[in-house]
Amino acid sequence: MAQIFRAKKATKPSKHLALQIESMDHQGRGVARHDGKVCFVAGALTNEHVTAQVTQAKSKLLEAKLIKVMTASEYRTQPFCEHYEQCGGCNLQHQSVDNQLIEKQQAVEKLFARFAKITQLPWQAAITSAPLHYRRAARIASIYDKKRNAVKLGFRASQSKQIVDIEQCNVLAAPFADIFITLNALSQALSEFKFISHVQLCQADNHNYVLFRHTKALSQTTYQAIRAGLENYQVVFDDGENAVEYQQLPNYRLPEFGLVLEFQLNNFIQVNQEVNDAMLHQAVTWLKPRADEKVLDLFCGVGNFSLVLAKYANAVIGVEGEAQSVAMARQNAQTNQINNVQFHCFDLTRAISEATWFDPSVDVLLLDPSRTGALEVLEQLPLGQFSRILYVSCDPVTLARDAQVIHRAGFTLEKLGLMNMFVHTGHIETMALFVKQQK
Repeated sequence: MAQIFRAKKATKPSKHLALQIESMDHQGRGVARHDGKVCFVAGALTNEHVTAQVTQAKSKLLEAKLIKVMTASEYRTQPFCEHYEQCGGCNLQHQSVDNQLIEKQQAVEKLFARFAKITQLPWQAAITSAPLHYRRAARIASIYDKKRNAVKLGFRASQSKQIVDIEQCNVLAAPFADIFITLNALSQALSEFKFISHVQLCQADNHNYVLFRHTKALSQTTYQAIRAGLENYQVVFDDGENAVEYQQLPNYRLPEFGLVLEFQLNNFIQVNQEVNDAMLHQAVTWLKPRADEKVLDLFCGVGNFSLVLAKYANAVIGVEGEAQSVAMARQNAQTNQINNVQFHCFDLTRAISEATWFDPSVDVLLLDPSRTGALEVLEQLPLGQFSRILYVSCDPVTLARDAQVIHRAGFTLEKLGLMNMFVHTGHIETMALFVKQQK
C-alpha cells in the first residue's frame, strides 16, 4: 500500500498560562499544576506567581518557559552573570545560595519517599563552598563556523548544541576567569585554530593547565603561538591518537591526610576542591574505619577515597572501570608509599561472579558511582556481609532508587547530607551512610 507523505502541522505557540509555583523539582525547576497536569517551569521559584508559555505538552505533564514573574519569591536574586539567560551552566543564579540548599534537600526528601519509602531522613549539615570561582576544571567548546569563517568559543546554550560566546566566567577558578579573551584572540590570529574541537581547563595544585584537543595535525608555528599566548599556563595538546605529553602531571593535595594525587586531564576528579576536601573528611568521620577492617571502594577513580581510607583501615580494595584511572590510582599508591591498597580494573556492570578481586571478608563498602547509580552491582553483592555502606551520589534519583535495595538488605539510613559541589546549578550531590541493623 502506497504511503502518502503528509507534512506535520507547525505547532502554534501556546497561550500564556498564569501559574502558582508550588515547589521545585530535583533539577531546580519550578513545579505548578494546570488542568490536572504537572507543569515544570525553569527559572521559577517556590511560591511565585508567574506567567509561562508551554514549550512541550505530554499526556501527564507540561514543560513551560518562564515569561514573567508576577509575584517574586523573597529568595529571588539578581543573576551575577551576563550570559545567564543563554548559557546552559549556572541555571540557579536567580535563587539565593541558602535557598538552593533548602530546595535541593526537599527534592531529595520527595525522591526518598517515592522510591525508598523512607520519610524521616537523618539530615546532617550540608557541605558548602565559596559561591564564585569554585570550579577548578571545565571544558570549553570550540566550533568552526564556515559561513562566518570564524571560530566560536564558549559553553553550550541551555538545551541546545549552540555555543554561547563567553567573555568571562566567574565560577571558574580565578586563573581562568578571563581566559576567553586570550583564547578568542588566538582563534582570530591562527587559521589552524579551526581544528581545535575543545579546550580543557584545570587548576591543579602544581600548575594551571590548558589542554587543546585537535582533530587535525597542527603546525609547529601554531603550537608555538598558542604556548606564547598562554605563557603563564602549562599548555598540552591532544590529537586523540597519541598519549598526551606532560612536562609534569597535574596533581592535587589532600593536606589533612598527607597525600598528593596525580592525574591526567582526561581522568575524573572532583571539580570543587573545597567540597572535595570536606567530603573526604566527612567520609572518614562518618565511617570511622578501624585498623582491623577491610574496605571495598567501588568506582574508585584515581584513588580519591581509597588512599584516604587506607590511612585508617587494615586493607582497601579499589575497583574502577577505566583502565587509565586504575593505572593512576596504582601510581598514586606507590608515590604516597601506601602498601595496604589494591586497585583492579573491572566493569561494574558485569557479573560479580567473574570478579577475582571480591573478598567475602570485607567489612565496609563505599560507592561513588556516576549518575547512572550502582543498581547492577548492588543487586549482586552479598550486602549482608558489610557493617556499613557509604554512598556518594551525584544523582538523587538513582540514590533514592538504590537506597531501596540497601534498605531491603537490612540497613538503616543513619546519616544523609548534601554536598553543594556545583553551586548555582540544579545538580544535587549527596552522601548517605547506611548501617546494618542489629538482630
